[in-house]
Amino acid sequence: MRILTKTLFFAGIFPFFQAFAQQAEPAGPPRDWFLLDPETDNVQGTSTEKAYTQLLKDRPAKKVIVAVIDSGVDIEHEDLQGKIWKNEKEIAGNGMDDDQNGYVDDVHGWNFIGGKNGNVSVDTHELTREYNRLKKKWGAVDTTRLEKNQVADYQSFVALKRKFEALRDKNREQYQLYANAYANLKKSIDTLRHELQTEELTAEALKAYTPESIELKFAKGYVNHFLTQTGSEAGLMEHLEQLRAGAEYYQPIAEYAYNDQFDPRAIVGDDPANLNERGYGNNDVRGPDAQHGTHVAGIIAANRQNDAGIKGIADPVIIMPVRAVPNGDERDKDVANAIRYAVDNGARIINMSFGKSYSPQKEAVDAAVQYAESKNVLLIHAAGNDGDNNDVDKNYPNPFLLNGQVAKNWIEVGASSWGADEDFVASFSNYGKKSVNIFAPGVEMYSTIPGSQYEVLQGTSMASPVVAGVAALVLAYYPELTAVDLRKVILDSSRQFDNLEIVKPGGGRARFSDLSTTGGIVNSYEALLLAEKISKAKKSKR
Repeated sequence: MRILTKTLFFAGIFPFFQAFAQQAEPAGPPRDWFLLDPETDNVQGTSTEKAYTQLLKDRPAKKVIVAVIDSGVDIEHEDLQGKIWKNEKEIAGNGMDDDQNGYVDDVHGWNFIGGKNGNVSVDTHELTREYNRLKKKWGAVDTTRLEKNQVADYQSFVALKRKFEALRDKNREQYQLYANAYANLKKSIDTLRHELQTEELTAEALKAYTPESIELKFAKGYVNHFLTQTGSEAGLMEHLEQLRAGAEYYQPIAEYAYNDQFDPRAIVGDDPANLNERGYGNNDVRGPDAQHGTHVAGIIAANRQNDAGIKGIADPVIIMPVRAVPNGDERDKDVANAIRYAVDNGARIINMSFGKSYSPQKEAVDAAVQYAESKNVLLIHAAGNDGDNNDVDKNYPNPFLLNGQVAKNWIEVGASSWGADEDFVASFSNYGKKSVNIFAPGVEMYSTIPGSQYEVLQGTSMASPVVAGVAALVLAYYPELTAVDLRKVILDSSRQFDNLEIVKPGGGRARFSDLSTTGGIVNSYEALLLAEKISKAKKSKR
């Protein structure tokens, strides 16, 4: 998983985390802002609460299964109780494939990045895997003996190698920068607290202190610099936490993502080259780090009937966890199998909050996307958090198939914010007049995380489940709609902003209508109204 499924708090680059931390003040939006109505609540929400109050009260609904292909889901979370899919045909813990679907003891879903002896936690980026693959062919080639038809391929390898090495070196430098700064500041704080016999470091206390050794002089100067910058001890400690988080963020990238000697796939025990292989993995749907997937699941389906932390968008929903996304880039084979597993086990909607820049086995993913289309399943995917134009920069998976066709069961989602101007579109969101379909709330999203806790995260990874939730809500009340119908409902009912000029992700200004195919933001209320019209029209033709 690239930026959008790592710690989204950083929204693509770590300096944004610093800006976010400074802005985390009471002036921000309400915790449930994505559920609220633009007119009555003055935030660019989805009008979901309005829909429940004015359109859905006392109406019957059908349960909808939404698959969450992600890093894992904490199925024990207090706010997801009664919301997790159960395979009624499978007997838990008997070590048998009771329902003969090819997956042993898949009671609550499946994990395609685990094996008999554990789980893959971190993996390389696809760029690293591509570099390794091409290095075997071109790494030691005699360039003086290249055939004419080999020159272009060799030059492509050289360009890819340069990119890999540049990113490897950059991320190693960033890790060392944050790790060293954190270690130095923490050691200096601890040293001064010991010397001054106090837990409270103030500017006044430091001014009155005369250190004797070089080490103590360094500690005083280092702490005093940041204490002056931040204005208080609380600010100093917040800065220390930011440095720690920065080191934590960059460490797996530096040590694993761009490490061409690292390969955790032996844990899974499959044949990575066999795209037709099924049944590998294990039934641990939580995995070693389920923060991201649990947050996604809560946005879609957190229990609306209890008094716990939040309300999800769709009440009549069951979440099917499918683990296929490590800390690193997901593999095409796993994505393809995850889609097929979800489809075969009854999911009508699949949320995919992950992405990457290379897709060497795209044909397998394309086949799975077409399989989902043939089975009437809607796929919803996050556009990415690089502030890039996806019409120009590749982002996978996507609905643009190798055979030239475009999948009709796909919605690509960018992230919007709660306010106006610079707070209208997420500064990190990818966009694209041709490749992104719609925007949805994805900034400062409060949702579930493991251990029955809650946290604010942000990214297109959070915007995608907003759309998945709205789609599930519509389908629950209009189950006769096809995946193509549902896609049309979501896109055609989006809130429009004619000629609105906004701050564009990545810098500059643009019309909001130029950032996606619809130029709109998803809206539950309007989607339900349109679904009613389409449903009546379909029934009248019978």
